[in-house]
Amino acid sequence: MSTDENADSQTDQIYLRDAFQTSAQATIVAVRDDAVALDRTVFYATGGGQPHDTGTLADGSGNEWQVLNVRKEGDLIWHWVDREPPSVGTAVAGSIDWGRRLQLMRTHTALHILCGVIWNEWGVLVTGGNMEPLSARMDFEFGPLPEGFAVRVTELVNSEIAADRPIEVSFLDRGAALADPELIRTKVNLIPPSVTNIRVVDIVGLDRQADGGTHVASTGAVGRFEITKTESKGKGNKRVRMVLHDA
Repeated sequence: MSTDENADSQTDQIYLRDAFQTSAQATIVAVRDDAVALDRTVFYATGGGQPHDTGTLADGSGNEWQVLNVRKEGDLIWHWVDREPPSVGTAVAGSIDWGRRLQLMRTHTALHILCGVIWNEWGVLVTGGNMEPLSARMDFEFGPLPEGFAVRVTELVNSEIAADRPIEVSFLDRGAALADPELIRTKVNLIPPSVTNIRVVDIVGLDRQADGGTHVASTGAVGRFEITKTESKGKGNKRVRMVLHDA
C-alpha cells in the first residue's frame, strides 16, 4: 500500500551530473510496502543495461536500512530496503556501495570503448547488452565475424584504455541530439519520448553517445580488457563477452 505523495514529486538524479558523489542528504517523499522514494538520490536506478546501486539509508536517530534494489518509475526513484521503511518526511542520508559503483563505472566505460572501436572499424550497430561489476556482454549487428576479430578488438580496446582519453558529460535538447545520427549507436532508439533533455557521454576523440549511465573520468581508469567468448545469436547478431582486470 502506498502513502500519499505530492503529484509534483520527482527525484533529482545526482549521479547524472556527478557519478563520483557517494552520499547525499535527502527527504522521503513517498513510501510503499518496503520501498521509499527520495527527493534526491545518488543511487543509480537499473536501466540501459546497468544494474542498480546498493548501499544504505540512515536517519538522524542511528537507524539504518540496507538498499537492495533501485528502480525509476515515472519521475520518482524508488529504493527497496531490507525492513519496514521510514515514513514520508523523514530526512535520511543515502550512501552507495562505492566499490560496486566504481566497478560498474569501469565496466560501462569499457562497453563504450568497445562500441566505439567496433563502430570506427566496421560501422556496426549495437543490438543489445548487459553488465555486472567487471563483466559484461554486448551484441552487435554482425554477420560472420571478421577473421581475427577477438584479437584485433582486444588490441584496439586496450590501446584506447592506455591512451587515457578524458570522458565528458553534457546535455542536449532532444531535437538537436536526435538530429545527430552519431549519438544513437543502438539499432533501436531506446530513449523514451518523454525525455526532452538528452545526456551525452563523450570519450573524447573516440566515441560520443546518448547515455544515462555512470562512467569513470578517463579511459585509463578502466583496467585491462579481455574478450572471454564470442557467440552467434542468430543471423546478423553476434555476442561479445568481456571481463576487466585491474591494470
